[in-house]
Amino acid sequence: MKKSRFSESQIMAILKQAEAGTPVPELCREHGMSSALFYKWRSRFGGMDASMIARLKELEEENRRLKKMYAEERIKAEIVAEALFKKVVAPSRRREMAQRAISEKGVSIRLACQAFGISKTCYRYQAKLSSENAEISDWLIRLTNSQRNWGFGLCFLYLRNVKGYRWNHKRVYRIYRLLELNLRIKPKKRLVREKPEALAEPTEVNQVWSMDFMHDQLSDGRSIRLFNVIDDFNREGLEIEVDFSLPSERVIRSLDRIIEWRGRPDRIRCDNGPEYISATLMAWAKRQGITLDFIQPGKPQQNAYIERYNRTVRYDWLAHYLFDSIEEVQEFATRWLWTYNHERPNMAIGGITPKQKLALAA
Repeated sequence: MKKSRFSESQIMAILKQAEAGTPVPELCREHGMSSALFYKWRSRFGGMDASMIARLKELEEENRRLKKMYAEERIKAEIVAEALFKKVVAPSRRREMAQRAISEKGVSIRLACQAFGISKTCYRYQAKLSSENAEISDWLIRLTNSQRNWGFGLCFLYLRNVKGYRWNHKRVYRIYRLLELNLRIKPKKRLVREKPEALAEPTEVNQVWSMDFMHDQLSDGRSIRLFNVIDDFNREGLEIEVDFSLPSERVIRSLDRIIEWRGRPDRIRCDNGPEYISATLMAWAKRQGITLDFIQPGKPQQNAYIERYNRTVRYDWLAHYLFDSIEEVQEFATRWLWTYNHERPNMAIGGITPKQKLALAA
């Protein structure tokens, strides 16, 4: 609102001069104003004093502000109501709606920002794509193609702990979601069970090993067996032996081969399979000074470390391919075992690889 160059006291003095008999044209020439302005003053302020004129102007100014506020709130309500059917949560989405309101409704930037709850800085922000985003995308695509069972957690830990990149997990996850690489999460049926006793976690290398068998088939339908051995301390895979039959003599031979380069364990945890409870294996363990810890029949959770490892073996590669021969399975298992120990992050040991934990313990 344009401010008058005449104060309330000056207006009142001019009106009193006119009432005293001074001609209007003479007053207008004297004070440098038009006759129309004089008659406007007399119609508005006739019979008032200076304080009443000041109060009237305050009321007019307040009324103008209220009308402006009402108009702005009404416009804000209209543009927000049009956006209610859309999900306006992210700042980028609110910025888009503000830009649309400005272009279509012709409202000011300040009003649009207030309506959608964003700052002017956010409105004027221009996203800058980093060249590293393309590198992150390339890594994620290659990882999910080669390791189809890996979710975001393993992919991020691989990039952070194995490859040494320092990208923030929120940044990697944003690109992971944009590429639509999310694994479908199958809801699990939860059964109410008594809480089993927690497994005692080893505190040093070769304190406890776990061993177990797995079963699968070749492409021609013949059944095969896999003999798995891990060190419970760092979840390192020590051996995957593959054959049609693995009696106790083959188990002993595999364990002797591991002991040659790894050292002798204090205890080995296993189930009650016929290969493990045989007199041959028990006599070998006694000669070696190794204690065999047998779990209770029908309670595989007491051997949870190797059971979880078996799941990784099956879902990472064994269930993905059809093999034609024992040699082909053994070769693939040997190559995968190296990848598991050196490159695959393990959640149970803090998101690092088994070899990294072994190096930390040294």
